[in-house]
Amino acid sequence: MQLHLSTWPEVETYLQKSQGIIVPIGSTEQHGPTGLIGTDAICAEAISHGVAEETQGMVAPTINVGMALHHTAFPGTISLRPSTLILVVRDYITCLAKAGFTKFYFINGHGGNIATLKAAFSETYAHLEDLQIPNSQKVQCQIANWFMCGSVYKLAKELYGDQEGSHATPSEVAVTQYVYPEAIKQAPLSSEVASGHRIYGAANFRESYPDGRMGSNPALATPEHGKQFYDLAVGELSKGYLEFVKRE
Repeated sequence: MQLHLSTWPEVETYLQKSQGIIVPIGSTEQHGPTGLIGTDAICAEAISHGVAEETQGMVAPTINVGMALHHTAFPGTISLRPSTLILVVRDYITCLAKAGFTKFYFINGHGGNIATLKAAFSETYAHLEDLQIPNSQKVQCQIANWFMCGSVYKLAKELYGDQEGSHATPSEVAVTQYVYPEAIKQAPLSSEVASGHRIYGAANFRESYPDGRMGSNPALATPEHGKQFYDLAVGELSKGYLEFVKRE
């Protein structure tokens, strides 16, 4: 079930059997010359919908703008500051907790969100206690990074080796090609790609990684690979979600 395609009575009925909800979260940021700016949100959303179908769960609307300040020197990137994202996540959870949801499974598509999400969870637990919302002590949040699934990581290494890189990767580009085959992009890619530089501010990032890639060769991506990554992630995260909602 998708929350935004449901009615309030349908949500009320769902809550009688489950208090779990899947929350896709990604980013709107550059992904090199051939990667879609919405890659992180597209992947998280598609995989979340697959998990919801597999587990008969409910999936919330995607949080598709994340913490990507270091990418803002590239046109098209939109980012929230960490402090803003913390408040967005806090308010998102608070509204749903008031309705009766207690298990929040964030399927994340962007590594830059991880630290902020963890901080947001801590902020939210305290906020709910301060509000004295019923069952606030039962609220639990978990991050599930689809790109860190063991099966996904293994396949990426088998298919791409060191050319997987760490940003604008062929694995994530492949998933977007599977989801949106009509939006596959082509562009010349230098055989030499920057890697290993520390990440500071936006200007420094673009200077260190001129075309936006970090050690990756997204030209290796195919829609067929994307389907494989999608299936592996959905299978692994479906198990993770079911274990999470059953946990006391």
